[in-house]
This record gives sequence, structure tokens and C-alpha cells, in this order.
Amino acid sequence: MDVLTLSRLQFAITSMFHFIFVPLTLGLSIMVAYMETRYVSSGDELYLKMTKFWGKLFLINFALGVVTGITLEFQFGMNWAEYSKYVGDIFGAPLAIEATMAFFLESVFIGVWIFGWNKVSKKMHAISIWLVAIATNLSGLWILLANGWMQHPVGYVLRNGRAEMVDFMAMVTNPYGLLKFGHQIVSGYTVAAFFVMGVSAWHLLKKNKPDFFKTSFKMAATFGLVSTLLVAVIGDFHAVEVAKTQPAKFAAMESVWETKRGVGLNLLLIPDEIKECNALERICIPNMVSLLAFHTPNAEIKGLKDFPKSERPPVTPVFYSFRLMVGLGILFFVLSLVAVFLSRKGKLENYPLFLKIMLFALPLPYIANQLGWIVAEMGRQPWIVYGVLKTSDAVSKAISTPQVLVSLIGFTLLYGTLGCIDIYLLTKLARKGPDDDLSAIIKPTRN
Repeated sequence: MDVLTLSRLQFAITSMFHFIFVPLTLGLSIMVAYMETRYVSSGDELYLKMTKFWGKLFLINFALGVVTGITLEFQFGMNWAEYSKYVGDIFGAPLAIEATMAFFLESVFIGVWIFGWNKVSKKMHAISIWLVAIATNLSGLWILLANGWMQHPVGYVLRNGRAEMVDFMAMVTNPYGLLKFGHQIVSGYTVAAFFVMGVSAWHLLKKNKPDFFKTSFKMAATFGLVSTLLVAVIGDFHAVEVAKTQPAKFAAMESVWETKRGVGLNLLLIPDEIKECNALERICIPNMVSLLAFHTPNAEIKGLKDFPKSERPPVTPVFYSFRLMVGLGILFFVLSLVAVFLSRKGKLENYPLFLKIMLFALPLPYIANQLGWIVAEMGRQPWIVYGVLKTSDAVSKAISTPQVLVSLIGFTLLYGTLGCIDIYLLTKLARKGPDDDLSAIIKPTRN
């Protein structure tokens, strides 16, 4: 393999590994903040126990997310120097804001939250975790605005062989970036909801601390139902934006080869990239792809054959990733709906099979997030900045294949070790459950 292939593989491994931690951090920070708010407003120490228990799991995930995210930025200088030279003025701006605004806020108040249990008032302590949650989500906003610019570049000119920003607000209000942010944020909330429901289901099956875990499950079920609904709604608008700005990616997502109007949705479909057609098309819903793409049943969809072969994304992985992601999204909505119904009726323990399903469903939102990332990033190829700079022109020229291979092996071993540590710590603490002795729980001493 050459430098380009190894660099792409390295960035894919490190970014997808980092992306394991990000969604849970986004959602669990909000849930822990809500739990502590309930404790402060009601004085019910059940919510204090919940805050401490789920907060510990949040902190482990948060720490590993920060560590694995730092290496991504180094790679822009190491493996993608040509990219950095070409678009550094633009891409660097949101990353700098993210570091100085969101990461700074996050770092300060996570310290207040961890060490301030017996030093600050209840309200101040609850405010500190809300500020951490807001900063975590703000961090996601700036990073996804940067990624959104790569997907749909706006507010720039090409001058002296480089892209230069001329309109900062165009990037900040880029619909592609904002929709991507909205879709990703609520996807992260879904991960957190299923994480809490999965762990709670395990304890309920063991009949361990039922009041604590029934309350946790009920809260997460409502959070999950709202999140899955928002994922679908924002995802629909995001797909419209993709169809408008990245027609080749959209054609790959639906495996549309010929340009035509009123394209139907085949529920059973197998793409054949070699023959540039679909090997199987069955159970067609007329006009549905056109309706989903432009909210107009007779809208024209540009087929893959109208793009040069060198500018088409890899169809098979993009198509299957998109289908699986949508299928999992529908499953999450159904499971969340049943979870809300059973938990509000107080019948969770009467349905152990459903609890087992929720336990085994815990990793599925993680998989859906990874599939979405594959659709977004592989679907953009061969461009690193859509329509402006190809990935093959962005790789560093001053590095050799052995150098990249060594760093790739190093990152893989390091991240594999971190992954094992994360699973071990999360599993150990999740199985242990909350502390029984309220006197052992440090809590704010002043109002």
C-alpha cells in the first residue's frame, strides 16, 4: 500500500475509534445534568445516587474521548500537510474556536464538578455539569461546522493556489454543517439513552436495586423516544441537503444509476458496481426516492452514470451503510416507544424478554453512528473538500510509506489498548451499580 492508502486507513481507524466515545459523551452529559437538577429541585437522594453512578461512567468515557481526539488534529500536519496548506486558513478557524471556547469551558467546569462536591453549593454544582454538557455539545458544533465546510464549501475564494475565507458567517450558517450537527447530536443522545436502558435492563433482570434502575430506565426511555424522533426528522432534511449539494453521494446512497424523474424506492436492492446497474430490484414504492430527496414525487434524480467514474464514490459500502443506518433508526424508535409504554405502566419486570432485547440492543446505536460516518465520509470521495480538492492531492509529500506504516501500527495498538481499558472500566462500574450507603456519597453541603 502507498502513502495515500495508509494515511486514509490511519485517519479512518483513529477517527472511527474516537467516534465511539463522542456520541455517549454528548448524550450522557445532558442526562447526568438533568439527574442532578432533579436532585437539587426535589431533594430526593435517589437522583443524587443516579447522578453519581451515571456520572462516573460519563467521566470514564469523557476522558478517553479527549485523549483519542487530540491525535486527530496532529494528523492534519503529519499525514495531510498539503490539505493543511490549501485550506488551513478556513479549516483552522472553527477548530481554534472549538479549542478556546468549548474545550476551555468544558475543561474548567469538569474540574469544578469532579472536585466541588463538598466545596460549592448544590445549585453551583448542578450549573457546572450543565456548562460541561453545553460545552461538549458546542465542541461538536464547531467540529461539525468544519466538516460541513469540507462537505459543502462556502464563503471562500481560490487565490494564489489556496482557499481563503472571505465570509466567516457563510461557514457558520452553512445549512450542511448545521444539519449535520443536529443529526449527529440527537444520534449521540440515542446512544446515551440505549446505554442507560441497556445497563438498567441488566440490573433489572438480576433484580438488583429495582427502584434505582426502573427510574433510570424510565428517564432514558423518554430521552430515547424524543431523540429517535428528532434523528428521523433532522435526518430527512439532511438527506435533502445532500441530494442538493452532493448528488453523486445521494445517488450512491440509493444506488441510482440512470438519471430520471419519479424514482421509486426498491425495498430489496443489490447494487452491481462492475456492471453499473442493480443486480436485483424488488418491492418498489413508486416515486419514494424522489419524494425523500426533494420532497417532490416527480423530482429528477441525477444517476451515477452522469458522473465520471473517477468522481464517483464507492457505491456498495455507501449504499449498505445507509440502508442499515436507516433500518436501525426505525428499530430504535420502535424499541423506545415500547420502553416508554412499559416503564410508564410499571410493567418492565413483567417482560424479561424485552429487557434482554434492550440489553443486547445497547451496542446498536454505536454501530448506527459508525455507519452514518461511513456514508458521510466515503460518500464524499474522491474529494476531501467537495468539488475543490481531491483526497489524493491532500496527502503529505514529505513522508514515506514505512513512516506511515509504523505510526499506523502504533496508533492501532494504542487505541486497541485504550478500547480494552474503556470496556473493562465501564463494565466493572456498570456491573457494580450505585453505592447503597448514602453517607458514603459526598454531596454539596450548602444551598
